[in-house]
Amino acid sequence: MTSQELQATAKAMVAKGKGILAMDESNPTCGRRFKKLGIENTVDNRRAWRALLLTTPRLADYISGAILYDETIRQSTSDGIPFPPYMGQCGIIPGIKVDTGAKDLAGFPGEKVTEGLDGLRERLTEYKGMGARFAKWRAVITIGNQIPSRGCIHANAHALARYAALCQEAGIVPIVEPEVLIDGDHTIDRCHEVTSETLRAVFAELKEQRVLMEGMVLKSSMVISGLDCPKQARVKEVAEKTVECLLKNLPENLAGVAFLSGGQSSELATAHLNAMNAMHRGLPWPLTFSYARALQQSAMETWLGKSENVAAAQKLLCHRAKLNGAASVGSYSEEMEKEAA
Repeated sequence: MTSQELQATAKAMVAKGKGILAMDESNPTCGRRFKKLGIENTVDNRRAWRALLLTTPRLADYISGAILYDETIRQSTSDGIPFPPYMGQCGIIPGIKVDTGAKDLAGFPGEKVTEGLDGLRERLTEYKGMGARFAKWRAVITIGNQIPSRGCIHANAHALARYAALCQEAGIVPIVEPEVLIDGDHTIDRCHEVTSETLRAVFAELKEQRVLMEGMVLKSSMVISGLDCPKQARVKEVAEKTVECLLKNLPENLAGVAFLSGGQSSELATAHLNAMNAMHRGLPWPLTFSYARALQQSAMETWLGKSENVAAAQKLLCHRAKLNGAASVGSYSEEMEKEAA
């Protein structure tokens, strides 16, 4: 894939009115979500759930691409069509999670570094052959007592940049995801400070590793109050501080930003994205979504592992995707929440 092809794919991933479905949960994570709903965590159930998501009618109207897990990219629809070519037929770009998870960072208690660089070049070649056109790597930054440290931020920033460079070498668009976790009692101002420091470090490393900005997508957390903060910032303040942070730290030639929901409710994640786009027109890059639970949760609660619930679950998923598609252009309203009912 040439630089022009990388740019074209990245642009399609953040196309107007569309976002990215994150369905790359590891088997243990998927199992924990299943367990809460009484769904057995088996290969067949995981395949059935992912097939439900990808075969949802009209999903491609609002979803540009979907991030798969290693197990999922090797699976097929009930008709025997492997997921990547099926997605291609539907107009949804196949993506793949390639990191191997956040592990304890040696010498830095309470902090993590994401691993998975060993053998990544070879894995990317395999995934490319299976139809993947973009990839994702997630780093986690925790706000707490005297953390994050500079060492943690820079270790993760360097890994993200090396991953991104390897992706582009393989002809795959990298999604770069430095997630500042919502857990904790920190204020929105503290989140702003940490997010700014993290983004500065990440983009400095990306530049050092000669990553093509036009051929990558940033998956960013929003600037938001910690879950346990006594004073929760309102929607307008989250939108203002998030956009301010991005304008201060992102290059203008970046292909786009796709926000993660990071533990927010489905409705709040949509409202925050909408406020950013409604309040700020003419930004250098599109602001869209790459949600997992904020797109999937209501559908999973309806499905419950039963084939007779598939149609109803798909209806809810498509509706949630439609609302976020509207939010990505600033045209969402709370009244739209009632349409599915």
